Amino acid sequence: MSNVKVEIHQTLQNSTTTLVEMTNSFATTTEEDKFLAQYMAQLKADPKIAELPHDQAHPQISKALQERVRSVNEDTCDPGEENSFFVCDLNEIRNLHKNWQKELPRIQPYYAVKCNPNPLILRLLADMGVNFDCASKLEIETILKLGVSPERIIYANPCKVSSFIRFAAKQEVKKSTFDNVEELYKIKKFHPESELFLRIATDDSTAQCRLSTKYGCDLENVDELLAKVKELDLNLVGVSFHVGSGASDFSSLYKAVKDAKFVFNKVVDEYQLPKLKILDVGGGFQFETFAESSAVLRMALDEFFPEGCGVDLIAEPGRYFVATAFTLAAHVIAKRTVNNNKEECMLYINDGVYGNMNCILFDHQEPNPRVLYHDNKFHYEDFHSSSPKPECPYKVSMWGPTCDGLDCITKEYYLKYDLVVGDWLYFPNLGAYTSSAATPFNGFDQTADIIYINKEEPL
Repeated sequence: MSNVKVEIHQTLQNSTTTLVEMTNSFATTTEEDKFLAQYMAQLKADPKIAELPHDQAHPQISKALQERVRSVNEDTCDPGEENSFFVCDLNEIRNLHKNWQKELPRIQPYYAVKCNPNPLILRLLADMGVNFDCASKLEIETILKLGVSPERIIYANPCKVSSFIRFAAKQEVKKSTFDNVEELYKIKKFHPESELFLRIATDDSTAQCRLSTKYGCDLENVDELLAKVKELDLNLVGVSFHVGSGASDFSSLYKAVKDAKFVFNKVVDEYQLPKLKILDVGGGFQFETFAESSAVLRMALDEFFPEGCGVDLIAEPGRYFVATAFTLAAHVIAKRTVNNNKEECMLYINDGVYGNMNCILFDHQEPNPRVLYHDNKFHYEDFHSSSPKPECPYKVSMWGPTCDGLDCITKEYYLKYDLVVGDWLYFPNLGAYTSSAATPFNGFDQTADIIYINKEEPL
């Protein structure tokens, strides 16, 4: 437990005023924001919050990368043999699951399949007891084919195709989200036995990928949906929210939990509907900030949904479970000097935004290129072989293999070494929203090979 959380709990225990009462008594939203800002500042100042839960398996990753690169002879290899490839550390996923259980033991994770639908990853997660967040017929089919019970699936798409709703009903997938009246009419017609979650909007303005611009019901419109649920005699079981993929301001988690509690109370007090049983706190969790986001979420849940309150807690993490498990290696296929400056060039590699780095466009990620192989030496362990700032001598822009000018990985980066054709780069932590959206645009096959390490046992 962090020092900040201990301090907060001691303050509450020594006071006759609960945090709920404190926040309800705030005269303005500004006062509540000040309280949260102070709490967040205290949290960030706690050195334990900045500690990563475990070290990544760099020796094993380096070994796998080196073995594959050594096997490729650029002068004699078959076409495509030097394609980009991934190294996937399955033990990283196990470690992340253990950390989830440690930090958020009350919350059952439902992995967001869209993030990375790799079959081995899905099987491993299922075997560890992780459930699944699906958004389409194909994703539901994929999970059911693993032998996973339909009770372990939530159809977390508030705006579904009618035929997909019928499919979910046939497969007995009951958990489902909604955020509009029209969706309720479809559900009443095609899957009236659904166990429904009302998705509310959140403040996701600081998130890497905002979702409330597309999904979520504003609190002032909740009454219309609750009235319609009652009129259609549907089974409302919970509330869901999502603070955005790759969230950075975790005070939004606190506010979202508080808003969810508002809806829980309204359901019973104003509409005399059955008491809600489940809160879905969505996703947006990341490896680097998980301790911080978890601390805020625990604090909010302890206040608004304390242990023993009769409400089950679930979440929809995606990138948390897979981002750090994948490392991408790519080959330098061409080079062009800029303005006759030997220390500035354009590097072309055999992967890009139409391939496994589509996350640059779709997920607003900024992949971090590092030197893997140069001058007959491997440099994986040199974590300072590159920098986004002019701390290294060689300035580069980096481009993918297609003929589209949009296929740019970075317009400006700095490398420690003067790379040439035939060298290799690697990109760490590239397992989320990458291979799942790769395309064969321009005839470049971007179905990258995956080398698995630390299997421990057959999957």
